[in-house]
Amino acid sequence: MRKRLRSDLGSSTATSITVRGLDLVEDIIGRVSLGDVAFLELKGRLPTAQESTVFNAIAVTLVEHGVTPSAIAARMTYFGAPEALQGAVAAGLLGMGDRFGGSIQDAARILQEELHDVAPDADLRPVAARVAEAHRQSGRPIAGLGHPIHKPVDPRTARLFQVAAANGFAGRRVRLMELISEEATRVYARPLPVNATGAIAAIASELDIPWRVTRGLAVMARAIGLVAHIQEEMSDPMAAEVWSRVDAEASQNPTNSEPSA
Repeated sequence: MRKRLRSDLGSSTATSITVRGLDLVEDIIGRVSLGDVAFLELKGRLPTAQESTVFNAIAVTLVEHGVTPSAIAARMTYFGAPEALQGAVAAGLLGMGDRFGGSIQDAARILQEELHDVAPDADLRPVAARVAEAHRQSGRPIAGLGHPIHKPVDPRTARLFQVAAANGFAGRRVRLMELISEEATRVYARPLPVNATGAIAAIASELDIPWRVTRGLAVMARAIGLVAHIQEEMSDPMAAEVWSRVDAEASQNPTNSEPSA
């Protein structure tokens, strides 16, 4: 016998739409923020006031970060296919991988898996030391640490942890992330502070969001920013200029260029 197909996310009739058990028209529209609806979709219930503050804080953090590779990809795709804004947004989202935003997932996996069998009152520094040393020996970077631009610290991290603490979500996952940073700084002999994705991974873990879903938080947030980039591209385009400059420089014959001083 075939398994019955089922979804608890939403349904509709001729006169109503239901989202996670709530009436879209009567209970949500005009009453619930976009961030809270995202929480509702993921968790199956509306957030408490504290959860709302924390979840919205992590959601807004990655909406915008300037002319990043994902924004460039979206702008260039829109230049080539202006009839499909959604395609341009999708192109930008495809770049949300291990280097940009997607590291939230790897950091959250470490935090959630490492703490799975650790007693609530256990000392977490040995756990952090083990994580740092294992990554050093394997040559793998530790997700959620360091940043190519924000040095010596990521300004977003302190604020995120401040918001989490003020709302009761600075527990073991946040502490372990901080300790991993300290131990990594020690074993790598260079500063490796917690970056925004590491902070988001820790706080999302405090909200009991499964690590496999946490990359989706970056996808949700960045989609908003990419729509704004495309809107700006419509009124003040740069894609054609980017293409022209790259083509001109990449096509130069080094043997014909002027020698450097």
